[in-house]
Amino acid sequence: MTPLDLDTPHGPARAHLHPAEAPHGALVLGHGAGGGVGAPDLAAATAVAVAEGFTVALIEQPYRVAGRKSPAPAAQLDAAWTAVIEQIPLPDGPLITGGRSSGARVACRTAQATGAAGVLCLAFPLHPPGRPDKTRLPELELVTVPVLIVQGESDPFGMPPAAPDRAVAAIKGNHSLRSDKRALEGAVRDWLAAR
Repeated sequence: MTPLDLDTPHGPARAHLHPAEAPHGALVLGHGAGGGVGAPDLAAATAVAVAEGFTVALIEQPYRVAGRKSPAPAAQLDAAWTAVIEQIPLPDGPLITGGRSSGARVACRTAQATGAAGVLCLAFPLHPPGRPDKTRLPELELVTVPVLIVQGESDPFGMPPAAPDRAVAAIKGNHSLRSDKRALEGAVRDWLAAR
């Protein structure tokens, strides 16, 4: 599949589309701060979502497309993400946004602006390792639509709390979410089926 380059206020972003056969919705996922769209948890969530009838778009932020490893500031990430979602060819039906780690944070901060019907967070970084005082819980609390967080039980970035409309699936492992692929797939499948 040919990646789709899309203009944003901060340079081109790239979308990797995985169409479902008879889609009834779309899932748009972003990568972590230092990683790419090939992360194992993103691949697992993509496969599950396509099987559940969601066309999936994996989005590379402009800094990654430009070959940089260090992430752009939050405001630039959010603006690029919103610009991509406005342009990307998606099927009718509910739009679920999300991503892994930094990508999950972007999806939470922009959920209202993008019209997301839900947010899927893979390894949400609740705080920097060893710094629970630097909580990012307010980013989760911004979201007014259903949220699923799949989090490793020993993630050094913390364990986000569940709340009304915010489910937390704690699975074996750490921030990489590589230890229990089956549990990750099951949590994503069950949550998407309810959408």
